Amino acid sequence: MRQPHRPSTYPRLSRRAIVAGAVLLALILVALAVMVDRVAAARVEARTAEAFQDGMDTAQRPAVHVRGFPVLTQLADGTLRHVDITAHDIPAQGADRPLPVTDLSVRLDDVRRSDDDHEAHARSAEAVAHLSYTDVSDALGLEISRGVRPGEVRAAVLLPLGDQVTVTTSVSVAAGNRIAFNDFRVTGGSLPAVGEELLTRAFEEPLQLRNIPTGLHLRTITTTATGLDARFTGSSVTFRPDGADEAEPAQPSAAGVAAPSPTP
Repeated sequence: MRQPHRPSTYPRLSRRAIVAGAVLLALILVALAVMVDRVAAARVEARTAEAFQDGMDTAQRPAVHVRGFPVLTQLADGTLRHVDITAHDIPAQGADRPLPVTDLSVRLDDVRRSDDDHEAHARSAEAVAHLSYTDVSDALGLEISRGVRPGEVRAAVLLPLGDQVTVTTSVSVAAGNRIAFNDFRVTGGSLPAVGEELLTRAFEEPLQLRNIPTGLHLRTITTTATGLDARFTGSSVTFRPDGADEAEPAQPSAAGVAAPSPTP
């Protein structure tokens, strides 16, 4: 005798529920992939910040941002497409007239590590170094402030008898990543011979910018309310730990950058 049909005790999933479950699973997988990628980016950023701090001898670690998604594929390829670094209070040691960098913002493109892991190379880079008037004043031995005209600074000269003379000079780019001061003129007071000699000693030799990565070249100098903005560009820019370039003593020291590694 044929048994009567009994409905299944297990609920049958509707097509809508199956689709919703598949979408939820896909979203979970995407979220996990994004999380893993962000962890890898954070580790690269931390290593880069540590290497930069060691190379530049800064008191605090810089802010590092690896741009582009996903980062894991960039690590696998061995090239980080874009890296932004912002650092503060970079010292300039071992110079006759040290000029620290108050703030430095660097954008690197296509960063790769060298075969010996001692250097990192960027296909191109742009940077802006802000130099406070306080640090410029200390380097020159004169009180420097913003001038009235663009591209000019004002210097206060204290004379031996307590008098003060104000002069204005233009700033410009000199070869070798240096800042030149040209055509100073008196704008307040009377400048005796001793004052002119003091200005000549201060302005005759351009100020050398140090701790600039090899391959970056100074392009423009702009006066602002708080200091000078030095803009750099370059191609085939090299970053190395401070002191690693002993074979080329003429080159300024530069920061070490943790270039991509195949493992996050």
